[in-house]
Amino acid sequence: MASDTFSNRTDSSVAGSSSRRRLAIGFLNWAHALDHFFILIFPTVAIGLEASYGRSYSDLIALSTASFIAFGLFSLPAGWLADRWSRRNMMAAFYFGCGLSLVGAAFAPSLWMLAAALFALGVFAAIYHPVGTAMLIETATQRGRSLAFNGVCGNLGVSLAAGITAALTAAFSWRGAFLVPGVIAIATGAAYVWLAPDEERHASKRSSAPDVALSMPAAVAIFALFMVVALTAGLVFNTLTVALPKIVDERIGGGIPLVVVGGLSTAVFLCGGLAQIAVGRLVERFPPHLLFAAIALIQFAGVAWAVRATGTTLLVALAVTMAAIYGQITVNDLVIARYTADAWRGRVYAVRYFFTFMVSGVAVSMIAILYGRGGFDLVLGVTAAVALALFVAVVFIAVIANGVEKTRVPHPVPAE
Repeated sequence: MASDTFSNRTDSSVAGSSSRRRLAIGFLNWAHALDHFFILIFPTVAIGLEASYGRSYSDLIALSTASFIAFGLFSLPAGWLADRWSRRNMMAAFYFGCGLSLVGAAFAPSLWMLAAALFALGVFAAIYHPVGTAMLIETATQRGRSLAFNGVCGNLGVSLAAGITAALTAAFSWRGAFLVPGVIAIATGAAYVWLAPDEERHASKRSSAPDVALSMPAAVAIFALFMVVALTAGLVFNTLTVALPKIVDERIGGGIPLVVVGGLSTAVFLCGGLAQIAVGRLVERFPPHLLFAAIALIQFAGVAWAVRATGTTLLVALAVTMAAIYGQITVNDLVIARYTADAWRGRVYAVRYFFTFMVSGVAVSMIAILYGRGGFDLVLGVTAAVALALFVAVVFIAVIANGVEKTRVPHPVPAE
């Protein structure tokens, strides 16, 4: 009888732990979708503001430069605070901070006040990637699939940003395109504080040993190469995600309306989500570092193809590129997690995303400068060169990691 009672309590405890885990992961997935959606509202709004304010696309898109810089810069203190204080509380700050910033953007009386609200949005949006990724790695029992699905959620945020923003702008003006998501973010933050459990594992209890230990020379080399990957991947990612609606608008032809531009852009971005689902399965069959190199090669080929493509061919080329971009993000995070201890992951991801998103400001300025000088032929040509540099760096990472994995001595399995 006592044994049955103990068994029932154990089963109840396991079920409760599993339920809390699913709830926590659900909020993280939703936050990832919102994060990318929020930061990409303005690039679509900017197209509509051209007529409202009589300003060029180059001038308007430059207003978001500070926002994208903040998106990268503030990932450093966010990751540090999360590891030292509370990852859960930092996620609450993400929801409320983004919501209030979007409401501020909706009621901005001038373009300069709009730029200030976008900067605040970048500050709070910076919280998600270093904090949310570390929380997901810590919580998930199947890292590959969980990261892949989380990546799909982020991709959906990117994919739907152009289409939903265009629809909200058509229905409520550009101010409504900021206000509606802002209210949703604040409401979600309230639900998160109410429902999400507090952290069960604090900083002092997190593991200080990585899954696979590296020698000092290998660790230094891989860290340096990952910084190159973060910079180049950030340039490719941000250039294409920011410029995609305008690329579609200009190179598909026919003077298509903004809502159609948003819909086609969404379709292209959704290809990245399908790729991430596939990658979540592939990492269970192939070594992540080798898969990383293969995906980086496909990314370069896709960007190079898009340089001269137009019409339907352009959409296919952009779809291939987006699939590779989002696929490599998932594998990138898995490789980092494999060689980094949990106690340090928040800070390591903070550095990774600092470089990745800091160059988003550079990407916006690069779009404005290169587009003014040579249109999207020049923008995409330079992006292809950056994608080639990314592929070379990933190949070196794969070579080093492959050597480490081959010489790794497997731990003996204890007898039953």
